Amino acid sequence: MPRKRKLLAQLSALQSNSSFPPFDALGNLNATTPDGDSSPKSSKYFAIEKKKSSQLEADFFNQPCISLAKSFLGQILVRKLPDGRELWGRIVETEAYLGGEDEASHSKGGKQTQRNAAMFMKPGTLYVYQIYGIYFCVNVSSQGEGAAVLLRSLEPLRGLDVMRELRSASRKGPAKPLKDWQLCNGPSKLCQAFGIDKAFDQRDLTQDAAIWMAPGHELPGEQDVVTTTRIGIGNRGEWAQKPLRFYLRGNRFVSVVDKKTEREMAAKGHFSGS
Repeated sequence: MPRKRKLLAQLSALQSNSSFPPFDALGNLNATTPDGDSSPKSSKYFAIEKKKSSQLEADFFNQPCISLAKSFLGQILVRKLPDGRELWGRIVETEAYLGGEDEASHSKGGKQTQRNAAMFMKPGTLYVYQIYGIYFCVNVSSQGEGAAVLLRSLEPLRGLDVMRELRSASRKGPAKPLKDWQLCNGPSKLCQAFGIDKAFDQRDLTQDAAIWMAPGHELPGEQDVVTTTRIGIGNRGEWAQKPLRFYLRGNRFVSVVDKKTEREMAAKGHFSGS
């Protein structure tokens, strides 16, 4: 029975070669510990490797807009491409859009349209809109009628080469290769890098197989967060001056640093070590 013996030999070979070195969230191989434990120890992001089993659930998104915008800082956005590759980015900058009276919100006055419908859906729903007829921005709905959080910048963690390819494909003409800090340091840039377009509008982050959020590790404290005004909202009166943008102080992946506000916060002793 040569065929049977051949199958048994193949099975034995597979079993003997089934131990591959583990791969952590930052793409580094981890060495096996002296006691034979092959569990990765070096990466603080390894817990996210379990992916869907550790994703953020509906309860996390079900909080007021400002609270959610701050809570997003340090969490991980995960995008699974059609070919199975995954892109991971740590959220480092957000903006809150409160709906209703917020003159800078797409849902100001409580007006619901076909375009902004996602802002009125359950917390954790993606609202993707287009600007300049070319670029996309991605938001996440929160508690509050028509309220949502704009994701402004990510710190790339995994799949940087793929992000670079996706960004380059969206740029006109020959250009220098993008540096890591340039990949996702802006709302439209992160959408390009993660392949997010209008097709993602109204998707549920707690249910979708192509995009979700995973819990971050070593989340920032209040002393690590800069609270300042939003960007690019034009002439919106007092709402242009509302402190509704939040970012991680000292993080080089943030799109725009507000040095004046940082100096003022440091003078008031809001930062650790200040």
